[in-house]
Amino acid sequence: MTRLGRAFGFLWSSTALSNLADGVLRVGAPLLAVSMTRSPTLVSLAGAAATAPWLLFALHAGAVADRADRRRVMALANAVRTAVLAMGTLLAATGLLNLWVLLAVVFAAGVSEVFADLSAQSVLPMTVSREDLTRANGRIVSVQTIGNDFVGGPVAGLLAALLPAALFGAPALLYGAAALLLTGMRGSYRAAPAGPRRRLRADIGEALRYLWSHRFLRSLALSAGLLNVSSAAYFAVFVLWAVGDGSRMGLEPSGYGLMMTAFAAGAVLGSPLTGPATRLLGEQAVLVGAWLTSSLLLLVPLLVPSPWALYPVAVVWGLTGAAANVLVVSVRQRVIPGELLGRVNSAYRLVGMGGMPLGAALGGVAGEFFGLAAVLAGAAGLGLVAVGLVWRAMPGRISAALTSTPTLSDISRSP
Repeated sequence: MTRLGRAFGFLWSSTALSNLADGVLRVGAPLLAVSMTRSPTLVSLAGAAATAPWLLFALHAGAVADRADRRRVMALANAVRTAVLAMGTLLAATGLLNLWVLLAVVFAAGVSEVFADLSAQSVLPMTVSREDLTRANGRIVSVQTIGNDFVGGPVAGLLAALLPAALFGAPALLYGAAALLLTGMRGSYRAAPAGPRRRLRADIGEALRYLWSHRFLRSLALSAGLLNVSSAAYFAVFVLWAVGDGSRMGLEPSGYGLMMTAFAAGAVLGSPLTGPATRLLGEQAVLVGAWLTSSLLLLVPLLVPSPWALYPVAVVWGLTGAAANVLVVSVRQRVIPGELLGRVNSAYRLVGMGGMPLGAALGGVAGEFFGLAAVLAGAAGLGLVAVGLVWRAMPGRISAALTSTPTLSDISRSP
Protein backbone atom coordinates (compact mmCIF):
# COMPACT_ATOMS: atom_id res chain seq x y z
CA MET A 1 0.00 0.00 0.00
CA THR A 2 3.03 2.31 0.33
CA ARG A 3 2.94 3.51 -3.28
CA LEU A 4 -0.57 4.88 -2.75
CA GLY A 5 0.29 6.50 0.56
CA ARG A 6 -0.12 5.94 4.28
CA ALA A 7 -3.68 7.30 4.43
CA PHE A 8 -4.78 4.90 1.70
CA GLY A 9 -3.22 2.04 3.65
CA PHE A 10 -5.40 2.78 6.68
CA LEU A 11 -8.48 3.26 4.48
CA TRP A 12 -7.76 -0.01 2.67
CA SER A 13 -7.28 -1.90 5.96
CA SER A 14 -10.47 -0.50 7.45
CA THR A 15 -12.33 -1.37 4.26
CA ALA A 16 -11.02 -4.94 4.47
CA LEU A 17 -12.39 -5.46 7.98
CA SER A 18 -15.72 -3.74 7.44
CA ASN A 19 -16.38 -5.69 4.25
CA LEU A 20 -15.51 -8.96 5.95
CA ALA A 21 -18.20 -8.02 8.45
CA ASP A 22 -20.54 -7.16 5.57
CA GLY A 23 -19.91 -10.59 4.03
CA VAL A 24 -20.72 -12.49 7.20
CA LEU A 25 -23.89 -10.44 7.73
CA ARG A 26 -25.02 -10.49 4.09
CA VAL A 27 -24.85 -14.28 3.83
CA GLY A 28 -25.75 -14.97 7.45
CA ALA A 29 -29.02 -13.00 7.56
CA PRO A 30 -30.78 -15.03 4.80
CA LEU A 31 -29.50 -18.26 6.33
CA LEU A 32 -30.96 -17.25 9.70
CA ALA A 33 -34.21 -16.31 7.96
CA VAL A 34 -34.38 -19.70 6.21
CA SER A 35 -33.99 -21.39 9.60
CA MET A 36 -37.12 -19.54 10.78
CA THR A 37 -39.39 -19.83 7.72
CA ARG A 38 -39.54 -21.35 4.23
CA SER A 39 -41.90 -18.68 2.90
CA PRO A 40 -40.33 -16.91 -0.13
CA THR A 41 -42.07 -13.66 0.83
CA LEU A 42 -40.75 -13.67 4.38
CA VAL A 43 -37.25 -14.80 3.42
CA SER A 44 -37.05 -12.04 0.82
CA LEU A 45 -37.67 -9.46 3.55
CA ALA A 46 -34.11 -10.03 4.77
CA GLY A 47 -32.80 -8.68 1.46
CA ALA A 48 -35.34 -5.87 1.47
CA ALA A 49 -34.37 -4.82 5.01
CA ALA A 50 -30.69 -4.68 4.07
CA THR A 51 -31.24 -2.52 0.98
CA ALA A 52 -34.18 -0.31 2.00
CA PRO A 53 -31.86 2.20 3.74
CA TRP A 54 -30.40 3.13 0.34
CA LEU A 55 -33.85 4.24 -0.76
CA LEU A 56 -34.62 6.10 2.45
CA PHE A 57 -31.30 7.66 3.48
CA ALA A 58 -28.93 7.84 0.50
CA LEU A 59 -29.56 11.50 -0.34
CA HIS A 60 -29.16 12.65 3.24
CA ALA A 61 -26.02 10.54 3.70
CA GLY A 62 -24.49 12.13 0.61
CA ALA A 63 -25.24 15.63 1.88
CA VAL A 64 -23.63 14.77 5.21
CA ALA A 65 -20.54 13.47 3.39
CA ASP A 66 -20.14 16.84 1.64
CA ARG A 67 -20.64 18.83 4.86
CA ALA A 68 -18.76 16.81 7.48
CA ASP A 69 -15.34 15.20 7.75
CA ARG A 70 -15.80 12.08 5.64
CA ARG A 71 -13.35 9.99 7.69
CA ARG A 72 -15.25 10.78 10.89
CA VAL A 73 -18.58 9.90 9.29
CA MET A 74 -17.19 6.48 8.35
CA ALA A 75 -15.80 5.90 11.85
CA LEU A 76 -19.08 6.87 13.52
CA ALA A 77 -21.11 4.67 11.16
CA ASN A 78 -18.91 1.67 11.97
CA ALA A 79 -19.25 2.36 15.68
CA VAL A 80 -23.04 2.44 15.39
CA ARG A 81 -23.02 -0.86 13.50
CA THR A 82 -20.92 -2.36 16.29
CA ALA A 83 -23.47 -1.33 18.92
CA VAL A 84 -26.48 -2.54 16.90
CA LEU A 85 -24.99 -5.95 16.17
CA ALA A 86 -23.77 -6.38 19.74
CA MET A 87 -27.38 -6.00 20.85
CA GLY A 88 -28.46 -8.51 18.18
CA THR A 89 -25.85 -10.95 19.46
CA LEU A 90 -27.23 -10.68 22.98
CA LEU A 91 -30.78 -11.31 21.77
CA ALA A 92 -29.69 -14.33 19.71
CA ALA A 93 -27.69 -15.80 22.58
CA THR A 94 -30.66 -15.49 24.96
CA GLY A 95 -33.14 -17.06 22.53
CA LEU A 96 -35.06 -13.83 21.90
CA LEU A 97 -34.21 -13.56 18.20
CA ASN A 98 -37.15 -13.98 15.82
CA LEU A 99 -37.67 -12.98 12.20
CA TRP A 100 -38.87 -9.47 13.01
CA VAL A 101 -36.00 -8.78 15.38
CA LEU A 102 -33.63 -10.09 12.70
CA LEU A 103 -35.10 -7.68 10.15
CA ALA A 104 -34.81 -4.75 12.57
CA VAL A 105 -31.13 -5.47 13.24
CA VAL A 106 -30.35 -5.86 9.53
CA PHE A 107 -32.19 -2.62 8.71
CA ALA A 108 -30.38 -0.63 11.41
CA ALA A 109 -27.00 -1.96 10.27
CA GLY A 110 -27.98 -1.07 6.70
CA VAL A 111 -28.65 2.56 7.63
CA SER A 112 -25.11 2.87 8.97
CA GLU A 113 -23.77 1.15 5.85
CA VAL A 114 -25.27 3.87 3.64
CA PHE A 115 -23.41 6.61 5.52
CA ALA A 116 -20.17 4.62 5.66
CA ASP A 117 -20.12 3.60 1.99
CA LEU A 118 -20.99 7.00 0.54
CA SER A 119 -18.34 8.71 2.64
CA ALA A 120 -15.79 6.04 1.68
CA GLN A 121 -16.31 6.56 -2.06
CA SER A 122 -16.11 10.31 -1.58
CA VAL A 123 -12.98 10.24 0.59
CA LEU A 124 -10.90 8.14 -1.82
CA PRO A 125 -10.22 11.01 -4.31
CA MET A 126 -8.96 13.02 -1.30
CA THR A 127 -6.55 10.17 -0.46
CA VAL A 128 -4.90 9.35 -3.81
CA SER A 129 -4.16 11.30 -6.97
CA ARG A 130 -6.59 11.47 -9.88
CA GLU A 131 -4.26 9.33 -12.00
CA ASP A 132 -4.26 6.59 -9.33
CA LEU A 133 -8.05 6.34 -8.95
CA THR A 134 -8.57 3.28 -11.17
CA ARG A 135 -5.68 1.42 -9.51
CA ALA A 136 -6.85 2.39 -6.02
CA ASN A 137 -10.45 1.43 -6.80
CA GLY A 138 -9.21 -1.90 -8.15
CA ARG A 139 -7.54 -2.62 -4.82
CA ILE A 140 -10.57 -1.44 -2.88
CA VAL A 141 -12.95 -3.61 -4.92
CA SER A 142 -10.61 -6.60 -4.55
CA VAL A 143 -10.53 -6.37 -0.78
CA GLN A 144 -14.27 -5.66 -0.64
CA THR A 145 -14.94 -8.82 -2.59
CA ILE A 146 -12.51 -10.92 -0.58
CA GLY A 147 -14.23 -9.81 2.60
CA ASN A 148 -17.79 -9.93 1.34
CA ASP A 149 -17.58 -13.28 -0.41
CA PHE A 150 -14.23 -15.04 -0.40
CA VAL A 151 -13.97 -15.11 3.39
CA GLY A 152 -17.28 -13.75 4.68
CA GLY A 153 -19.50 -16.21 2.83
CA PRO A 154 -17.81 -19.42 4.04
CA VAL A 155 -17.44 -18.03 7.55
CA ALA A 156 -21.17 -17.25 7.62
CA GLY A 157 -22.01 -20.76 6.45
CA LEU A 158 -19.82 -22.26 9.17
CA LEU A 159 -21.18 -20.00 11.91
CA ALA A 160 -24.78 -20.71 10.85
CA ALA A 161 -24.17 -24.38 11.54
CA LEU A 162 -22.06 -24.05 14.71
CA LEU A 163 -22.90 -20.80 16.52
CA PRO A 164 -25.73 -18.72 14.98
CA ALA A 165 -25.37 -15.88 17.51
CA ALA A 166 -21.87 -15.24 16.12
CA LEU A 167 -23.43 -14.18 12.81
CA PHE A 168 -24.02 -10.89 14.61
CA GLY A 169 -21.17 -11.03 17.12
CA ALA A 170 -18.30 -11.50 14.65
CA PRO A 171 -19.34 -8.55 12.44
CA ALA A 172 -19.74 -6.37 15.54
CA LEU A 173 -16.09 -6.93 16.48
CA LEU A 174 -14.91 -6.34 12.91
CA TYR A 175 -16.81 -3.06 12.53
CA GLY A 176 -15.33 -1.83 15.81
CA ALA A 177 -11.80 -2.60 14.62
CA ALA A 178 -12.51 -0.89 11.28
CA ALA A 179 -13.57 2.27 13.11
CA LEU A 180 -10.33 2.30 15.12
CA LEU A 181 -8.17 1.90 12.00
CA LEU A 182 -9.63 5.06 10.49
CA THR A 183 -7.99 7.10 13.26
CA GLY A 184 -4.69 6.47 11.45
CA MET A 185 -5.78 8.74 8.58
CA ARG A 186 -4.28 12.04 9.69
CA GLY A 187 -5.61 15.42 8.67
CA SER A 188 -8.97 16.78 7.60
CA TYR A 189 -11.17 15.06 5.04
CA ARG A 190 -13.86 17.69 4.84
CA ALA A 191 -14.84 18.81 1.33
CA ALA A 192 -14.08 22.45 0.59
CA PRO A 193 -17.31 24.45 0.99
CA ALA A 194 -18.70 25.79 -2.28
CA GLY A 195 -20.37 28.76 -0.58
CA PRO A 196 -22.46 29.76 2.43
CA ARG A 197 -24.07 26.93 4.38
CA ARG A 198 -27.52 26.21 2.98
CA ARG A 199 -30.45 24.07 3.96
CA LEU A 200 -29.94 20.34 3.49
CA ARG A 201 -32.81 20.30 0.99
CA ALA A 202 -30.99 22.80 -1.24
CA ASP A 203 -27.80 20.73 -1.21
CA ILE A 204 -29.74 17.59 -2.17
CA GLY A 205 -31.57 19.44 -4.94
CA GLU A 206 -28.28 20.61 -6.44
CA ALA A 207 -27.02 17.03 -6.61
CA LEU A 208 -30.21 15.75 -8.27
CA ARG A 209 -30.04 18.52 -10.88
CA TYR A 210 -26.41 17.69 -11.62
CA LEU A 211 -27.12 14.01 -12.13
CA TRP A 212 -30.15 14.69 -14.32
CA SER A 213 -28.26 17.19 -16.48
CA HIS A 214 -25.42 14.76 -17.18
CA ARG A 215 -26.78 12.47 -19.91
CA PHE A 216 -24.22 9.71 -19.53
CA LEU A 217 -24.34 9.53 -15.71
CA ARG A 218 -28.14 9.64 -15.81
CA SER A 219 -28.34 6.74 -18.27
CA LEU A 220 -25.73 4.78 -16.35
CA ALA A 221 -27.67 5.22 -13.10
CA LEU A 222 -30.96 4.11 -14.67
CA SER A 223 -29.36 1.03 -16.20
CA ALA A 224 -27.62 0.16 -12.93
CA GLY A 225 -30.96 0.57 -11.17
CA LEU A 226 -32.66 -1.98 -13.43
CA LEU A 227 -29.76 -4.39 -13.05
CA ASN A 228 -29.91 -4.10 -9.27
CA VAL A 229 -33.68 -4.63 -9.21
CA SER A 230 -33.21 -7.82 -11.22
CA SER A 231 -30.33 -8.96 -9.02
CA ALA A 232 -32.23 -8.23 -5.80
CA ALA A 233 -35.26 -10.20 -7.00
CA TYR A 234 -33.05 -13.08 -8.14
CA PHE A 235 -30.96 -13.48 -5.00
CA ALA A 236 -33.82 -12.77 -2.60
CA VAL A 237 -35.23 -16.22 -3.48
CA PHE A 238 -32.13 -17.94 -4.85
CA VAL A 239 -31.30 -19.27 -1.39
CA LEU A 240 -34.57 -21.23 -1.55
CA TRP A 241 -33.66 -22.57 -4.99
CA ALA A 242 -30.21 -23.62 -3.82
CA VAL A 243 -30.24 -24.49 -0.08
CA GLY A 244 -32.13 -27.18 1.83
CA ASP A 245 -33.75 -30.55 1.29
CA GLY A 246 -36.69 -29.08 -0.63
CA SER A 247 -34.52 -26.99 -2.98
CA ARG A 248 -33.62 -27.83 -6.59
CA MET A 249 -29.87 -27.91 -5.84
CA GLY A 250 -29.90 -29.39 -2.35
CA LEU A 251 -26.93 -27.39 -1.07
CA GLU A 252 -25.96 -27.26 2.58
CA PRO A 253 -25.42 -23.76 4.09
CA SER A 254 -21.68 -24.33 3.78
CA GLY A 255 -22.16 -25.03 0.07
CA TYR A 256 -23.95 -21.72 -0.33
CA GLY A 257 -21.01 -20.04 1.34
CA LEU A 258 -18.71 -21.83 -1.12
CA MET A 259 -20.66 -20.26 -3.99
CA MET A 260 -19.84 -16.85 -2.52
CA THR A 261 -16.20 -17.90 -2.34
CA ALA A 262 -16.26 -18.76 -6.04
CA PHE A 263 -17.83 -15.37 -6.72
CA ALA A 264 -15.07 -13.68 -4.75
CA ALA A 265 -12.34 -15.57 -6.59
CA GLY A 266 -13.66 -14.20 -9.86
CA ALA A 267 -13.85 -10.67 -8.49
CA VAL A 268 -10.30 -10.81 -7.21
CA LEU A 269 -9.24 -11.75 -10.74
CA GLY A 270 -11.45 -9.13 -12.39
CA SER A 271 -10.53 -6.06 -10.33
CA PRO A 272 -6.85 -5.71 -11.36
CA LEU A 273 -7.63 -6.71 -14.95
CA THR A 274 -10.05 -3.81 -15.48
CA GLY A 275 -7.38 -1.26 -16.38
CA PRO A 276 -5.57 -3.44 -18.96
CA ALA A 277 -8.88 -4.64 -20.40
CA THR A 278 -10.21 -1.12 -20.95
CA ARG A 279 -6.94 -0.02 -22.57
CA LEU A 280 -7.14 -2.99 -24.93
CA LEU A 281 -10.87 -3.13 -25.70
CA GLY A 282 -12.26 0.25 -24.66
CA GLU A 283 -14.53 1.19 -21.78
CA GLN A 284 -17.76 0.61 -23.70
CA ALA A 285 -16.88 -2.95 -24.66
CA VAL A 286 -15.76 -3.87 -21.14
CA LEU A 287 -18.79 -2.42 -19.35
CA VAL A 288 -21.47 -3.64 -21.77
CA GLY A 289 -19.75 -7.00 -22.14
CA ALA A 290 -19.51 -7.48 -18.38
CA TRP A 291 -23.15 -6.62 -17.71
CA LEU A 292 -24.38 -8.69 -20.68
CA THR A 293 -22.43 -11.75 -19.57
CA SER A 294 -23.67 -11.46 -15.98
CA SER A 295 -27.29 -11.20 -17.09
CA LEU A 296 -27.12 -14.19 -19.42
CA LEU A 297 -25.47 -16.36 -16.77
CA LEU A 298 -28.43 -15.82 -14.44
CA LEU A 299 -30.17 -18.45 -16.58
CA VAL A 300 -27.63 -21.20 -15.92
CA PRO A 301 -28.79 -22.23 -12.39
CA LEU A 302 -32.33 -22.34 -13.76
CA LEU A 303 -31.47 -24.51 -16.76
CA VAL A 304 -28.75 -26.59 -15.07
CA PRO A 305 -29.55 -26.75 -11.32
CA SER A 306 -26.28 -28.41 -10.35
CA PRO A 307 -23.57 -27.21 -7.96
CA TRP A 308 -20.97 -28.15 -10.56
CA ALA A 309 -22.49 -25.65 -12.97
CA LEU A 310 -23.13 -23.05 -10.26
CA TYR A 311 -19.56 -22.65 -9.02
CA PRO A 312 -17.89 -21.73 -12.35
CA VAL A 313 -20.81 -19.41 -13.12
CA ALA A 314 -20.25 -17.70 -9.77
CA VAL A 315 -16.59 -17.14 -10.71
CA VAL A 316 -17.62 -15.34 -13.91
CA TRP A 317 -20.30 -13.37 -12.02
CA GLY A 318 -17.59 -12.12 -9.71
CA LEU A 319 -15.15 -11.27 -12.49
CA THR A 320 -17.62 -9.32 -14.61
CA GLY A 321 -19.23 -7.61 -11.61
CA ALA A 322 -15.89 -6.40 -10.25
CA ALA A 323 -14.73 -5.10 -13.63
CA ALA A 324 -17.94 -3.13 -14.14
CA ASN A 325 -17.84 -1.79 -10.59
CA VAL A 326 -14.25 -0.53 -10.85
CA LEU A 327 -14.99 1.16 -14.16
CA VAL A 328 -18.22 2.85 -13.03
CA VAL A 329 -16.90 4.08 -9.66
CA SER A 330 -13.71 5.45 -11.21
CA VAL A 331 -15.50 7.43 -13.88
CA ARG A 332 -17.89 8.95 -11.30
CA GLN A 333 -14.94 10.06 -9.21
CA ARG A 334 -13.30 11.66 -12.25
CA VAL A 335 -16.39 13.36 -13.63
CA ILE A 336 -18.14 14.72 -10.52
CA PRO A 337 -16.66 17.87 -8.87
CA GLY A 338 -15.13 17.16 -5.46
CA GLU A 339 -17.46 19.45 -3.53
CA LEU A 340 -20.46 17.62 -5.03
CA LEU A 341 -19.06 14.10 -4.95
CA GLY A 342 -20.86 12.88 -1.83
CA ARG A 343 -24.24 14.24 -2.89
CA VAL A 344 -24.10 13.20 -6.55
CA ASN A 345 -22.79 9.77 -5.57
CA SER A 346 -25.75 9.48 -3.23
CA ALA A 347 -28.19 10.55 -5.94
CA TYR A 348 -26.63 8.05 -8.34
CA ARG A 349 -26.81 5.26 -5.80
CA LEU A 350 -30.38 6.17 -4.89
CA VAL A 351 -31.32 5.56 -8.52
CA GLY A 352 -28.93 2.64 -8.87
CA MET A 353 -29.73 0.88 -5.57
CA GLY A 354 -33.00 2.38 -4.40
CA GLY A 355 -35.01 -0.22 -6.30
CA MET A 356 -33.29 -3.14 -4.60
CA PRO A 357 -35.74 -3.47 -1.68
CA LEU A 358 -38.62 -3.33 -4.18
CA GLY A 359 -36.89 -5.95 -6.31
CA ALA A 360 -36.34 -8.21 -3.30
CA ALA A 361 -39.95 -7.86 -2.19
CA LEU A 362 -41.28 -8.44 -5.71
CA GLY A 363 -39.06 -11.49 -6.06
CA GLY A 364 -40.52 -12.96 -2.89
CA VAL A 365 -44.14 -12.27 -3.85
CA ALA A 366 -43.64 -13.52 -7.41
CA GLY A 367 -41.94 -16.63 -6.09
CA GLU A 368 -44.89 -17.27 -3.78
CA PHE A 369 -47.48 -17.04 -6.57
CA PHE A 370 -45.64 -18.02 -9.77
CA GLY A 371 -42.77 -20.17 -8.54
CA LEU A 372 -39.06 -19.64 -8.11
CA ALA A 373 -38.25 -20.50 -11.73
CA ALA A 374 -40.38 -17.61 -12.99
CA VAL A 375 -38.46 -15.17 -10.75
CA LEU A 376 -35.06 -16.39 -11.97
CA ALA A 377 -36.08 -16.17 -15.63
CA GLY A 378 -37.74 -12.77 -15.23
CA ALA A 379 -34.69 -11.33 -13.47
CA ALA A 380 -32.44 -12.40 -16.33
CA GLY A 381 -34.80 -10.79 -18.86
CA LEU A 382 -34.86 -7.49 -16.96
CA GLY A 383 -31.07 -7.51 -16.81
CA LEU A 384 -30.89 -7.80 -20.61
CA VAL A 385 -33.22 -4.82 -20.97
CA ALA A 386 -30.89 -2.76 -18.75
CA VAL A 387 -27.87 -3.73 -20.84
CA GLY A 388 -29.66 -2.56 -23.97
CA LEU A 389 -30.42 0.82 -22.40
CA VAL A 390 -26.84 1.55 -21.34
CA TRP A 391 -25.49 0.39 -24.71
CA ARG A 392 -27.69 2.88 -26.54
CA ALA A 393 -26.73 5.76 -24.25
CA MET A 394 -22.97 5.27 -24.06
CA PRO A 395 -20.48 7.34 -26.04
CA GLY A 396 -17.81 5.48 -27.98
CA ARG A 397 -15.53 5.84 -24.96
CA ILE A 398 -16.48 6.65 -21.40
CA SER A 399 -13.80 9.36 -21.41
CA ALA A 400 -16.01 11.24 -23.88
CA ALA A 401 -18.37 11.83 -20.97
CA LEU A 402 -15.81 14.25 -19.55
CA THR A 403 -16.35 16.61 -22.46
CA SER A 404 -20.07 16.90 -21.68
CA THR A 405 -19.73 17.39 -17.93
CA PRO A 406 -21.94 20.28 -16.74
CA THR A 407 -20.37 23.00 -14.60
CA LEU A 408 -21.60 24.23 -11.24
CA SER A 409 -22.82 27.41 -12.88
CA ASP A 410 -24.89 25.32 -15.30
CA ILE A 411 -26.48 23.58 -12.32
CA SER A 412 -27.21 26.81 -10.49
CA ARG A 413 -29.05 28.12 -13.55
CA SER A 414 -31.18 24.99 -13.81
CA PRO A 415 -34.82 25.42 -12.80
